[in-house]
Amino acid sequence: MSKIKFTIITLFQEALEPYLNTSMMWKAKDKGIAEFDFVNLREYGLGPHKSVDDTPYGGGDGMLLRCEPVFNAIEDIKKKDPNAQVILPTPAGEIWNQATARQFAETEGAHYIILCPHYEGYDERILSIVDYKVSLGKYVLTGGELPALIIIDSVVRLIPGVLGGETSAIVESFSDGDNIEYPQYTKPYDFRGMTVPDILLSGNHGEIAKWRAANSKNLQK
Repeated sequence: MSKIKFTIITLFQEALEPYLNTSMMWKAKDKGIAEFDFVNLREYGLGPHKSVDDTPYGGGDGMLLRCEPVFNAIEDIKKKDPNAQVILPTPAGEIWNQATARQFAETEGAHYIILCPHYEGYDERILSIVDYKVSLGKYVLTGGELPALIIIDSVVRLIPGVLGGETSAIVESFSDGDNIEYPQYTKPYDFRGMTVPDILLSGNHGEIAKWRAANSKNLQK
């Protein structure tokens, strides 16, 4: 089994596949580090039109995801892996951060089911089968596909063997709480009058480390 598996329950698989088949996500999949699977929620829809939504009790605009298709889809997945855990992107969730992503990445053999909500929202009873409620911030999107990609990317890139350098995922922004990584430069030395700090060309790694520490930022300060 791969080191980590994501099963994404979605109505729009075609929106997810291009990203997960590109760059580092493709590399992780190709190396057997990560596995991405899709479940079309419409296959669990009700009636001749495979309906997955309905109007809210009490009135109001929009439609809500119904319990039956979601429960049936998740329960089907869990028949093969009872230990799979369910993630729901929702404004009511805990704010996703680097520390949480690292915890997910360090769970060997983990299997996460990400439910991508749509419409105006979801029937509240769906939360009874959700393990993690995740929010990406104080704004609303049209569906759960973008949050799913963000969650997957932020986790998979932290698994050893995905990024190139040994410290690539260690020395970076938010790797230690609310830190922002130090400024970085590459060639040329002088670009339109803007030059690289001379300390970075000194070869003195001790002094360079001090400069980088001094120029890192902490958002809590």
